[in-house]
Amino acid sequence: MDLGQEELAGDGEMEELVRASSADNPLRENHLQRTHFPGMVRQKAYIFDGLGNYYNKEWDLAEGGGKEFCWYHVELPKGNQKLSQSAQYLIDVLCPPLKLQDILSLVSNGPFCGHVDGALVFRVNSPGPPSSNFTFRLAARVTENSVITVSLGRVPRLGFSPVGQSLLSEIPSVESPSYHRGERKEGGGIVIREHVLEFLLTMNHSEEADNPVPKSVSNLVVHIIDTHVDHLQDVVTKLEMELDSVELELDRGGFALKKQMLDDRRFPKMHLNLQRLLQVIAHGEQVYPRVKEKCSSKNWFASEDISSLEELIGRLRRLKENVGFLANRVTAIQAGLDSWQSEQINRKLYYLSFLSIIFLPLSVITGVFGMNVGGVPWTVQKDPALNDGFRNVMIICVAMLLLVLLCFIFPALYTRLTAWHRRRSLRRSWSHNRRSFLKRTIGIQERGGYLRI
Repeated sequence: MDLGQEELAGDGEMEELVRASSADNPLRENHLQRTHFPGMVRQKAYIFDGLGNYYNKEWDLAEGGGKEFCWYHVELPKGNQKLSQSAQYLIDVLCPPLKLQDILSLVSNGPFCGHVDGALVFRVNSPGPPSSNFTFRLAARVTENSVITVSLGRVPRLGFSPVGQSLLSEIPSVESPSYHRGERKEGGGIVIREHVLEFLLTMNHSEEADNPVPKSVSNLVVHIIDTHVDHLQDVVTKLEMELDSVELELDRGGFALKKQMLDDRRFPKMHLNLQRLLQVIAHGEQVYPRVKEKCSSKNWFASEDISSLEELIGRLRRLKENVGFLANRVTAIQAGLDSWQSEQINRKLYYLSFLSIIFLPLSVITGVFGMNVGGVPWTVQKDPALNDGFRNVMIICVAMLLLVLLCFIFPALYTRLTAWHRRRSLRRSWSHNRRSFLKRTIGIQERGGYLRI
């Protein structure tokens, strides 16, 4: 008992020593941690002067002064790492000055919006696998003069780049069949390959060079949320195009294509991805109204940006309806494939039943005549009067087979005969009515009268 108390006391002293050492040397410890994961995350740092200009800056996590404000963005890799590994990546690049509670509020899964250590923190992190294209994670820590954001993978149009010649402002030209390279000027226009056009068709936004430079922290927050909604819209548009092409393939394809889609479980996987996407949109519906509510009480958050947040929330709701329609389409296509598979199975069972019905009477007949008992007719081998026994048995088998086939064919024959008799009756009644009508009209014309309607 005393030994157990001494061990507990020793553990408590060890914890106090760890706390004391970490409190005495925080900078040294974080400096060592900064060398743990070099190059594992992408970092971007900008400083804005509040007049529509921005500059790249070093990664010092310092806040701006006056009208200036800073933005620090961390891009986590899309891999199979655990959530704790992502937290270690953030600790490596954000500590100090951020504390552990700030890191946990940025990297945890699920929706969140609240104040942490005096800063507004919101996140829309879905709990799916990080390597999936339908797992979205975006978190932000907002103060009056700085913004820190964390995303999983690259978010299109999130950053800023120098204004240059944009591909969207060029005059395109049709690609010639003999052209095998990426892009080149030809006939006064730029030639764009087919895969580039497919990529541009999935975009619902402009390029990074066309982004308006924010003049305040509120503009930057709206820009971050706007790019997140655009990213979701891009994924939904790509799913719509993929679903349209799959429906066209199903209309043109045959047995092999449908069998391959069923074996690959293509539509159940697509339905699962749509459910993950709906979860991300639902997180946004929970978080962004609370962000608008909390930002409306800030004196540094502009009123026109509050209106922009309301528009983004409306876009998110419409996007949720669109994803719901896609989920219904996927469910309908999967139900059609399931019914086709059931029809194929029923057809095979029908053929098997047909064969069994044909061979069952024959097996009964052969079984009867193959019994090793006395009194079976046509089974005496040496009697010259019974030489035709085998022929008689074959005739009985053929007659039984014809009877079975007649039982199967009789409903179809009856339907055809009934339809033929109905058409014949209609043709006869039509010809009779036509003759009587002509007789009446000819008589009226001879009398010079009018045809009564």
